[in-house]
Amino acid sequence: MKTLILVRHAKSDWPEDTDDFDRPLADRGLQDAEKMSSYLKQNNVEIEKFVSSPALRALSTCNIFNKSYQIEVETNRKLYNANENNFESVIYDLNDDVNSVAIFSHNNGISNFANMISGDIFAFPTCGVAGFQVDCESWSDFESAKKKLLFFYEPKKI
Repeated sequence: MKTLILVRHAKSDWPEDTDDFDRPLADRGLQDAEKMSSYLKQNNVEIEKFVSSPALRALSTCNIFNKSYQIEVETNRKLYNANENNFESVIYDLNDDVNSVAIFSHNNGISNFANMISGDIFAFPTCGVAGFQVDCESWSDFESAKKKLLFFYEPKKI
């Protein structure tokens, strides 16, 4: 059994003359990421590895979560402007020793991917987190594995 956690980056800012890739987190984003990561840790949500888009707002969110978890962080360019296939590709590349992973990415891709694997309608708010149980022993079996939504958390509701 595997656990997949999808995290949309926290609220970002868009300073003048800043490329999309280099957008920093807004003050609210910094607070929401701290709050959400603490909430997950306090509720015993186990995560063994983080994989993040290298875009500043996603990686900053990931790094804030890592203050609570202090685990391996990997960046993967496929998670920036990702479509559903990009998420699957990142998942297939995971080592089977990893039983729980959190993936940090962006909308619309993260919402579309969550919708695809769950059949539910997701609209991820910034710093929204969805956890799925994946009934497989190997990440390579992800596509055909049964998936079950375990939780969906929004910063404003915790």
